[in-house]
Amino acid sequence: MAQQINETMDLTILLPTETLFQGPVVKLTARAANGLFGVLPNHIDFVAALAPGILNATAPDGTDMYFGVDEGVFVKREREVNICVHRAVQGADLSRLSQVVRESFIEIDDRERRARAALARLEANVVRRFAELRDIRP
Repeated sequence: MAQQINETMDLTILLPTETLFQGPVVKLTARAANGLFGVLPNHIDFVAALAPGILNATAPDGTDMYFGVDEGVFVKREREVNICVHRAVQGADLSRLSQVVRESFIEIDDRERRARAALARLEANVVRRFAELRDIRP
């Protein structure tokens, strides 16, 4: 049974350089750091930090749409839902989309964390060396 048009939300998925999707939906399911959550048009307004995963959106005609999304922000205000993420892809094949998210988004995040840790160690080493040089001076 199709939903009435007044029972929809306007979904916009924004990337840093483009709008990936904009259109009406009747239901959303997404993943936050503390687990999955679902949203319907009459749910209360809220903001959530998204974790990498699959976003499921149901169109007014009942068609499911799947988006692989990276970390980002989910904002629901009245009947508008704005999702801002670093990276996202749309796909029809759910298993392939899950693989893309796992390979692309999560592994990249792990590499970025390791790179930030290495940079922090280098910065600490530079600070320590400057402190040693200051102590050597008469």
